[in-house]
Formats: sequence, structure tokens, C-alpha cells
Amino acid sequence: MNLRIPGYLGTFWELLSDHLVMALGASFLGLVVALPLGLVCVRWPRAYPPVLAISSVLYSIPSLAFFVLLIAFTGISRTTVILPLAVYALAGLVPNVVDGLRGVPDSVRQSAIAMGFSEPRRLLIVDLPIALPAVLAGLRVAVVANISLVSVGALIGMGAFGSLFTASVQLDRLDLALIGVAITVVMALVADAVLVLVQWLATPWLHRSAGATR
Repeated sequence: MNLRIPGYLGTFWELLSDHLVMALGASFLGLVVALPLGLVCVRWPRAYPPVLAISSVLYSIPSLAFFVLLIAFTGISRTTVILPLAVYALAGLVPNVVDGLRGVPDSVRQSAIAMGFSEPRRLLIVDLPIALPAVLAGLRVAVVANISLVSVGALIGMGAFGSLFTASVQLDRLDLALIGVAITVVMALVADAVLVLVQWLATPWLHRSAGATR
């Protein structure tokens, strides 16, 4: 596959690996943090406004400022890109987790309690599966956004395919920018399609109920 990428930037597969590791790593790290935060907000509703406000404020911090602050601790590494993107993902993931958990019918919860389910078991077997479509919808947005935002890491030399944009300016090669845009769009579309498939496979009861109403 000859994409005319300058050799000093790395091979296509190296750039692809770096890009996906940073984008997906940030998205799933954000989800790992958003799930307990969402649970706290559902259990104690008064916590939701401040959590939402803090995540919104953090989202407004420019990524370059985040990078500069983190470089002193994490150096110029993937972690320096992953952590800010994970923080940005919280602004979309936390509301989706909260909405998904709040959407669990109270009658379903009461039935689970009547069957003797402990709270952790009810959460894993009842609440989270029902909330899964909303949670995955938030994850899809986070993944697509982070696939794009990873390119900003090129400002500190860790942008994966984002390095094609800086190289495009430095080498006066428009084709590099076009390649970067095309690859980013394809990655986003493929990642979103994979998550749609995951949701379809993980929520078979939705398909059965949809078929039953036809």
C-alpha cells in the first residue's frame, strides 16, 4: 500500500496502530470513569449538576494546555494524549450513562428485588443491560470524536495520522493532508459501524421486541 507517507513519520501500519490505541484507549478509559460517576449521580441526584458542570469545564480546556501540563509528568508519550481525550469524553458519556440508568423501569427493578437480587447483581444483570443502548450511543460519539482529536497530538509529536497535516505544511504537500483526512474519516466510519454491530449483538431482546410488533 503506497500512500506516499514520508519515511520519517513511520509506516502506515505504525501510524494506524498509534492512532487507534490513543483514540480507543481514551474512549474506553473515559467510559470506565463515566460508569461509576453515572451510578453516583443516579443514586444521589444532587451530585449530578456539579459532576456535569465539572466535566463541562474540563471539556472547555484547550487540548494544548492539557498537553503542556501533562508533559511534566508523563513526558511526550501516548499517555499525554490519552488522558485529556478521556477527560473530554466524560462530557458526553456521563449524561448518557445517567439517562440510560434512569431509563430502567422501576417495575423491572422491583421485580429483580422481589426475586432476591442483591444490588450489585441487579446492576450487572438488569440495570446495565437495559441502559446499554444509551451508554453505547455515548461511546460511539466519544470514539468518533477522539479519532479526530488524536490528530491534535501532532502539536507535541504524538498525533499519529495528525502528523500528516503538519508534514503537509512543512513539505508543501497537499496530498498528505488529503490522505490524513481520508484515513481519519474511514477510521471513524469503521469504528462506528463496529460499535453498532456490538450493540446489535449485545441487545438481542430489542430485535425480538421490534420483530414482534411488526
